[in-house]
Amino acid sequence: MHHRTVEELMTRDVVRARCDTPFKEIVKLLADNGVTAVPVVDELDRPMGVVSEADLLRKSSAQADPSGLTPVPHLEAWERAKAEGARAEELMSAPAVCARPEWTVVEAARLMAVQNVKRLPVVDETDRLQGIVSRGDLLRIFLRRDDAIRDEITGDLLRGTLGPVASDVTVEVREGHVSLGGSVKVRSLIPVIERLCRSVDGVVSVAQHIAHRPDDSQNSAKDS
Repeated sequence: MHHRTVEELMTRDVVRARCDTPFKEIVKLLADNGVTAVPVVDELDRPMGVVSEADLLRKSSAQADPSGLTPVPHLEAWERAKAEGARAEELMSAPAVCARPEWTVVEAARLMAVQNVKRLPVVDETDRLQGIVSRGDLLRIFLRRDDAIRDEITGDLLRGTLGPVASDVTVEVREGHVSLGGSVKVRSLIPVIERLCRSVDGVVSVAQHIAHRPDDSQNSAKDS
């Protein structure tokens, strides 16, 4: 099986800011390029952090309401520092949580979930910026055509990985939902096939209706 990598899905032409980029210039970068965040890089193009719309909006949310109807929210010290920041290095969320180009979608998605971030700058072995990958980029695997998913399951997985033992298994795919039928000789093979199918990029769900012969162990017990 070929798992899609971060390198295949990332945006290569990355809009970036420098540590000394001023607040208004960052806002303009976001607006002009239709993005919601930019990595902040040092002089060697290594990501130091990320400035997002949420980081910038702290400046507005920390200001007093002219009408006096809405109280100023309580801010922690670090939030206050961001609200008062004027340059990228004062506004960014740091350190930058980064991915590597060779990572799979699963690895990148897990890091996003653990770190609670929406995007990952992608760096090479020298930590220099190569691209950026977002949640939306990772979701693109679910746009794979049903026939491509079916071909990968029947070709790479059933024939290539499992071979003759799974030759009678049938596969249907509709909108990413996989339905398995047919039969196998050994019942213990069924959960293996199901687990492998779930690991194929673009699969939304797997339902199996695979028939099997009685377990050899049961036959042996009856004979004894």
